[in-house]
Amino acid sequence: MAPRVAKEYVECDQHEKAYQKQAAVFVARKRAVSAKKAKSFRYVRNIGLGFKTPAAAIEGNFVDKKCPFTGNVSIRGKVLKGVVVSTKMKNNVVVRRDYLHFITKYRRFEKRHKNITAHCSPAFHGVKDGDVVTIGQCRPLCKTVKFNVVAHESLRAQVKKSFRVF
Repeated sequence: MAPRVAKEYVECDQHEKAYQKQAAVFVARKRAVSAKKAKSFRYVRNIGLGFKTPAAAIEGNFVDKKCPFTGNVSIRGKVLKGVVVSTKMKNNVVVRRDYLHFITKYRRFEKRHKNITAHCSPAFHGVKDGDVVTIGQCRPLCKTVKFNVVAHESLRAQVKKSFRVF
């Protein structure tokens, strides 16, 4: 199966004050007259670990340097699953992870949770509250963000704060 590549150059979305372009793509290159192998006009890579590159990352025209598929971020370390609690930040989501903690004195479990902020690339434009996402650890992107969304399942959890173990 041939890899999906963008054949012609499409101008990137310009919605910031600075000119948006991918660092790995030379925008002003001359179009080859006799091209043996058509090179892509968009930088896209496979992050590995069994995660498929989304079609929106390959065919889209967004620029995100913190995206693991189109930017300069590698996924290494932990890979976790959780429920999206909040999507109020720009390109970031808050993921709730529930777990059980054993109390040895009473020989019982108690419910606990952690909220993790993760960068959500524009390739996953349909992420809403209650969806289940897979996040992968990366280098620190800012003060609180050290994870990146790598997969999205549009399962809706019934209640935001309900306890759900994966």
